[in-house]
Amino acid sequence: MVDFIKSIAIAASGLKAQSGRMRVIAENIANADSTSMTPGGEPYRRKIPTFRSEIDRSLDARVVSLGRIQTDQSAFTTKHMPGHPAADATGHVKHPNVNPLVEMTDMREAQRSYEANINVIGATRRMLQRTIDILKA
Repeated sequence: MVDFIKSIAIAASGLKAQSGRMRVIAENIANADSTSMTPGGEPYRRKIPTFRSEIDRSLDARVVSLGRIQTDQSAFTTKHMPGHPAADATGHVKHPNVNPLVEMTDMREAQRSYEANINVIGATRRMLQRTIDILKA
């Protein structure tokens, strides 16, 4: 019985971590076209979610959680847009270092990991129910 509870708790930690990852990715996608409000200023900088492994002492099990959210230090792209409010003295505007294709790929991976954790919870629940049914008989 305890192993069933551990399995569900571990999968639930995975759900929470992947949910946080999807939130960060959604923020990146939403800001993919954001520019600075000031001439020559920096636009939105892509965020990178990380994970960390922890020990849940009450369950005596390793669980996962969302770690620090890091910022991607890669270079911004620039476009020549002289009339834009964020244009610098040469007419160039910095755009975020967000690649929507990379973000969608990361989102798909997070979604699949989330679904896998849901499947673990469902399978565990079914096994627990079968065990209870056998004990009732």
